[in-house]
Amino acid sequence: MTREEKAKYIDDLAAELNGASIFYLADTADLTVDVVNNLRRRCFQSNIRMRVVKNTLLEKAMERVEGKDFGNMKDALAGATSIMFSEVGNAPAKLIQEFRKKSEKPLLKAAYIDEAVFMGDNQLEALVSLKSREELIGDIIGLLQSPAKNVVSGLKGAGGKIAGILKTLEERA
Repeated sequence: MTREEKAKYIDDLAAELNGASIFYLADTADLTVDVVNNLRRRCFQSNIRMRVVKNTLLEKAMERVEGKDFGNMKDALAGATSIMFSEVGNAPAKLIQEFRKKSEKPLLKAAYIDEAVFMGDNQLEALVSLKSREELIGDIIGLLQSPAKNVVSGLKGAGGKIAGILKTLEERA
């Protein structure tokens, strides 16, 4: 790779990092070509963009991104690194967890989710349990609707009871 190609690669990667609010760094070393191709296929099906990167070039790209603090993610840049970009915070974690039922890798090196940095494979369970934006919105709407539904049903029930009581009293008189 020439110096110009490296510079362009770093610029492209920095632009991708700048535009992404969610990405995972995974260790895919020692995986066979078939296994990596299967992983790429599963990523594509889950709307996750995966690419293998050189650690030094990724580190330089991270340094060029302004306005984002990647914390100590640079410490995770050792060995083979694949980067997974996603729109859903827990999608790559779920994919890694599902994929590891058949293979011992990929291992989670680090994750960047909306300015939060998660380091190490021990964070995988926490990342899997994260709710997506749509799930959170659904939960909030459900919580907001619940008291309103209770009030409406209470008024309907109480209104029927009051009308029945008034009708009974009217018939007695």
